[in-house]
Amino acid sequence: MTTKNTQTHTCPCDPQNSYQLCCQPLHLNETAAKSPEQLMRSRYSAFVKQEYDYLIATHHPRYLNGLTANDLAHGAPQQWIGLQIIAAPTQQNNQGQVTFKAWYKTADSSKARFDAIFECSDFILENGFWFYTQGVQFDCPMPERNQHCICQSGKKYKKCCLATL
Repeated sequence: MTTKNTQTHTCPCDPQNSYQLCCQPLHLNETAAKSPEQLMRSRYSAFVKQEYDYLIATHHPRYLNGLTANDLAHGAPQQWIGLQIIAAPTQQNNQGQVTFKAWYKTADSSKARFDAIFECSDFILENGFWFYTQGVQFDCPMPERNQHCICQSGKKYKKCCLATL
């Protein structure tokens, strides 16, 4: 795994935190996720940072179905915009769920547009480590013009990301 020195950069999972103090220790295997939400956030950051080996390592082997880091590198959106936690994460015993929207910008053949992975993800705890297992994906409506922006800038969507299309 190759993680760049990002001491002054914000963490992709939460612009209020530094990457060095938030997800980087998990990506470097210096610490393990303490909850399903922390693992989900670190996995989102791993997509942003292209840490595909970390994504495979934190995906439960029974649920990989042949997925490889190379598959992820070729199938992942390249311009992630922001992460929104939708439902309060739940955790009971060795299982947990997190519902989230992971926004990204894509360019199809005609023009750029925004889309999201809107998912309720399942996690299990085994031998002291949380693993992603599977998730249920939902259709994701686009935000209204006057809603908060998907990038968590604090601005309205129409004055921020929508203005970049």
